[in-house]
Amino acid sequence: MKLFLTRSESAALRRCISMLQVSRSGFALSLLLGVAALGAAIALGGTAAWLIARASQQPPVLYLTVAATSVRLFGVSRALARYLSRLASHKVALTGMDNLRNNLYDELAAAPGTKLSTLRRGDLMTRAGADVDEVGNVVVKTLLPALVAAIVGVGTVGVITVISPAAGIILALCLVVSGVIAPALIARSVRLAESQGADARTDIAATSLAILEGATELSMAGTLERARHSLDSAEGELSAALARSSRLSAFARGLDVCAMGVAVIGALLIGIPQTTSGALAQVLLAVIVLVPLSSFEGVAELTPAAAQLVRSAQAATRICSLLDEEAPAQPHDIPEGPTVIEARDLAIGWPGGPTLATGISLTLQPGSSLAIVGPSGIGKTTLLATLTGIIPPKSGSALINGLPAWGADRDQLTSRITMTAEDAHVFATTIYENLRVARASLTRDEASELLSHAGLAQWVQSLPDGLDTVIGSGGTTVSGGERRRLLMARALAAPAPIMALDEASEHLDAATADRLMETLLTRSPDRATLVVTHRLSALDQADHVIVLAAPEPGQCATIAARGTHDEVLQALPTYRWALDQEEQ
Repeated sequence: MKLFLTRSESAALRRCISMLQVSRSGFALSLLLGVAALGAAIALGGTAAWLIARASQQPPVLYLTVAATSVRLFGVSRALARYLSRLASHKVALTGMDNLRNNLYDELAAAPGTKLSTLRRGDLMTRAGADVDEVGNVVVKTLLPALVAAIVGVGTVGVITVISPAAGIILALCLVVSGVIAPALIARSVRLAESQGADARTDIAATSLAILEGATELSMAGTLERARHSLDSAEGELSAALARSSRLSAFARGLDVCAMGVAVIGALLIGIPQTTSGALAQVLLAVIVLVPLSSFEGVAELTPAAAQLVRSAQAATRICSLLDEEAPAQPHDIPEGPTVIEARDLAIGWPGGPTLATGISLTLQPGSSLAIVGPSGIGKTTLLATLTGIIPPKSGSALINGLPAWGADRDQLTSRITMTAEDAHVFATTIYENLRVARASLTRDEASELLSHAGLAQWVQSLPDGLDTVIGSGGTTVSGGERRRLLMARALAAPAPIMALDEASEHLDAATADRLMETLLTRSPDRATLVVTHRLSALDQADHVIVLAAPEPGQCATIAARGTHDEVLQALPTYRWALDQEEQ
């Protein structure tokens, strides 16, 4: 494998293959059927060659009966074994893909969120979709063809060597050229195309997804044509990368054909003198000349197998990069008792990015509400992600019950905090099932009550199927405001003692936004609420308000003011001005 892959690629591929959890019995059955199919093809060629040569000598017909029957047997068994082999191997591969995808989801669910936070959705979709398929394909398109070709190739060379040692040596050398050297060239060609086209493929997936999901918004913003040009550019880069690698690929495929021709011509050049001298029977000359044609049927699969091996290894490398994010060595338990979030001299920023805000200290007590406001891009969402343990702090401490939020046991963390991000996902299922994501035991009456609190009661009643109305993936079949309120209803359904919300009132008119914010801040007096928002008019219901602002343009943000809504109005003129703008 070192001839085709680097050490890191081999390690990544082995790791992903282990996650396929391939059935050994299923793989063995596929291998056996594959050997039977290819063996029958070679036996068919050899038997047919012997039958034609022997028939030319006009022996009694009974001498040809066994050979004629064998031709029919091998012809039928070849097709049957090939069909059964494909059936068995694809069952193994598809089951493996399912196992790998489930294992990948389990690993990602238990892993820190920092790695995923830096990926575009199209890139993540490619790794969890196409890359998983590529790893699964290595079973059907690489491992099985390679083993089948090796087993049958050795057997064929052995038989030809018994008939004519020199012809056997030539056949062996030609099979090595076709089965090792040509695939190695193909692997190099594919590596060139993959390395130069990987970024282009990611751009194509990400841009296509953005256009499909946000064509209306892009068109309104006047950037749809720019997105299309970006997609065309990425497709052009991918085509150019494939074209650059095609010459080496064409040479490798030509080498494969030449090796087969050399094997046939070599057998003729050796066999004719041996037949003339009487060292080789005349009928066997046809066998050693025509059998190589059938034997190359197996090694012909090795060039695409090598290409698939490289693609699978690079896909495995991308998958493993999702799983190799450095995490705390041992997650720690969250101490028992009421959940308290605390920040001490906290500096925040996304991993690998700049520090956005510093010197943040705050406390969220059980049953209290805290609103974080500030201009766009100041770091409000980043602060929310840091306080809830999604990403690590740059410096300082983000604590839950006195211990760092980053590194806390994920199950315990999610049982204490329900986080609703600005782009939280709405699933392609019913309204009721979307709410049950937060709490599986949620009853239909409870769901109706929560939707009423979120201001969606009339909307749900107007739908023909009510709670059983199916929503498109990502909430594409509902308006932005309906989607936002549905997410807030789901947050209210969660049993966690702390509710963290990012832009809870986005896409809503002023009156609806204020009613929703009041509900979120006051409905559950025993639950703490941490909300990031741009809207200020309903924050008189919050216990505490923190305003983030940068002292000077380009500097890190700090807490510009804190206190109750009225206290911040008195202390910060820009806060009062922003509130006046809303009321106008």
